[in-house]
Amino acid sequence: MEGQERIAHLERRTTEASIKVEVNLDGSGKSNIITNTPFLDHIINSFARYSEIDINLVSNSEDRINHHLIEDIGIVLGQTIDKALGERKKISRFGYSLIPMDESISKVAVDLIKRPYFHLDLKLERELIENISKEDIIHFFQSFVSNLNCCVHIVVEYGINDHHKIEATMKAFAIALKIAMKINPNNEEKPSTKGMM
Repeated sequence: MEGQERIAHLERRTTEASIKVEVNLDGSGKSNIITNTPFLDHIINSFARYSEIDINLVSNSEDRINHHLIEDIGIVLGQTIDKALGERKKISRFGYSLIPMDESISKVAVDLIKRPYFHLDLKLERELIENISKEDIIHFFQSFVSNLNCCVHIVVEYGINDHHKIEATMKAFAIALKIAMKINPNNEEKPSTKGMM
């Protein structure tokens, strides 16, 4: 909607981690990401760039357990984008992307209806990818999507390198979300036959 900024910020502090996130959905993809986990920094920076969401994210692990920090980052990032989307008026609602990275290819479909559903098939083979466990990477995506309050299907079609599979997926997710959250003034106020999201 013209003149209405889609900006939000949230903070979460627990005995396990402290997270601060600010987003501007109508930005240019600028990011300042501090998670103290280099691969997580890398994929969130990539997400910001390709979604064109400006993201400022600063986190600190209070108990030094990676799982807790990665989960909480996913939770707060999803909640902050959800908050910035507001009532989701005049958005395109649906987005789809098919992205290659070298030998890997990932496809992502997004529906910004407020009915959370999540399907993930990353086809990861190693237990540890860039010092993050496979379990924690899967949990990051689950936490992010369920707190974004939408329907997302993520499938890696094929690939060999697990790093490439994850990076292709993050870029595909970013682009699909960018398409889905784009505002079209010609769209109905609530892009649903039910008249509500």
